[in-house]
Amino acid sequence: MEATTVSNRMISLVVLYDLHTTLFYKAIVNISDEDAHSRLQTKANHIAWITGSLVHERFEMAKQMGIEAPQSPGDLFQNYRGIQEGVTYPSLEAYKKDWAAISPALRAGLVNLTDERLNEPFEMPGMKMKVYDLIAFTIYREASCIGQIALWRRLLGYDALKYD
Repeated sequence: MEATTVSNRMISLVVLYDLHTTLFYKAIVNISDEDAHSRLQTKANHIAWITGSLVHERFEMAKQMGIEAPQSPGDLFQNYRGIQEGVTYPSLEAYKKDWAAISPALRAGLVNLTDERLNEPFEMPGMKMKVYDLIAFTIYREASCIGQIALWRRLLGYDALKYD
């Protein structure tokens, strides 16, 4: 990444974005679709929902930048819908394909954001913020979700998330 092409405000966010892009694949590696839907008799969001919400958020952020791309299971997460009982979510492989499709386009959009665009207002029901704050929150949430998947890995008996 060349610092001269990225707004100074975005440099560290793009670094985190790149880290999350890689960690996403490592977090879900080797997890079976059956285990991805396990909630271990809790009310917690399972891996399939967490993974799908991560993918959906990248598509939503891309839309904010004028990047239109089709997402396979988008309707499951419309309007920030929470986990739905009795629903079989798409496979982790399907999510990986969507992640691979949207991540480079969204990264290019992030790198090319101007300070003027970052200062524009963003509104959704119950929230008002600047576009920059929306991006920062979304990238923070990605870290949180990847951490949740890492915890689920251990709870389900998988090896810990590998950072190498």
